[in-house]
Amino acid sequence: MPAALFGILLSALNTVLGFLVRSVVVKFVTFFALMFIVKEFMMVATAWGVFPNASRAQALTSTLAYIPASVWYFLDLFSASTGIATVVSAYATRFIIRRIPLIG
Repeated sequence: MPAALFGILLSALNTVLGFLVRSVVVKFVTFFALMFIVKEFMMVATAWGVFPNASRAQALTSTLAYIPASVWYFLDLFSASTGIATVVSAYATRFIIRRIPLIG
């Protein structure tokens, strides 16, 4: 009887270890690699000047100065700044996710 119990415990341990190795460890390694790739991509993109710098921000600020106060009222009323930031962030996230071969 104890030999049968040992076999059951060994089988349960084997199943749990198989689950851990197949799913948890593989997913951890995969997502760590994706995080590392995205982090390095962002560092390269920053070095290449893909993101806006001060001169581009100054040009945008001077362009927004021409918007009249009546339009600013409605933009503030509808929280356009939050909405635009959310939409741009969603498009950037969609762009990045679609470039991942296994997901997009």
